[in-house]
Amino acid sequence: MPAFAARNLAPTLTALIAAGLLSLSPVLAADDEAPAKGAAVTVLKAAKSCFANIVEVSGTIIPREENQVRPERMGLKVAEVMVDAGDSVTAGQVLARLTLPEGGQITVQAPVGGVISASTASVGAMASSKGEALFSIIARGEFDLVGMVPTRDIQKLAVNQTARIKIIGAGEVDGKVRRLSTTVEPNSQLAQVFLGVTTNRRLLVNSSGRAQIKTGQSCGVSVPLTAILYGSAGTVVQVVRRARVETRRVETGLMSAGQVEITSGLQEGDIVVARAGALLREGDPVRAVTASADVK
Repeated sequence: MPAFAARNLAPTLTALIAAGLLSLSPVLAADDEAPAKGAAVTVLKAAKSCFANIVEVSGTIIPREENQVRPERMGLKVAEVMVDAGDSVTAGQVLARLTLPEGGQITVQAPVGGVISASTASVGAMASSKGEALFSIIARGEFDLVGMVPTRDIQKLAVNQTARIKIIGAGEVDGKVRRLSTTVEPNSQLAQVFLGVTTNRRLLVNSSGRAQIKTGQSCGVSVPLTAILYGSAGTVVQVVRRARVETRRVETGLMSAGQVEITSGLQEGDIVVARAGALLREGDPVRAVTASADVK
């Protein structure tokens, strides 16, 4: 091409290139500024957790062993009383002195150490071997919580399983499964369980208590309770995959501290909507925002 022609064409090419860039710049700017599609939703990863398998028992506090204390002969009169109901005693401790019909005195002693649960002894009252007991002693101060559980739960229980017991008026104490019934009540289909109570606190006979017995644990995928939707279609969670909502039907297991065990329908690492809602539907575009550590 002649030199003069090239010189005449250069300004024209420069103008065309500049015009082209100017026409593209609004499009590029629009792409840079365009917001992502869909509503923002808070999400989290389905993670593994362990859940304690708990059987709950409600019942009543009773003495494990109670001894009735009476004199060994007839026709005696109470001369002196040394203890009152609620006192702790040791084996062999003198509880009362009795006057013999022919004169002289004998003593009534504790056959076992424990706590005096009841006393009818009063100075001047008559006492005999066949009459009302002068004292009742809770042997060694040991108590049981006795309650009833459904037959489906009695199969999960075993002697020596640990329990946490909340007793009205005494707070929380430790316990352990001590004995299980081998029969069930025919009408209610409930079985009896005895939980030994371990505490130095003073317990009141017939007070109510509630126990949680740990029978084992299960470890698997879990999500917060807020991620679960219950409806006519079953139990579901909402998962975000490729920036869209997927509805997953799941099976749930144990629950603890706001977390729910998922036994099927979800895998570890799946991105789950933290607070599932009816406004999100299958296929909706969303922008996933990772939940902070304190979101519950």
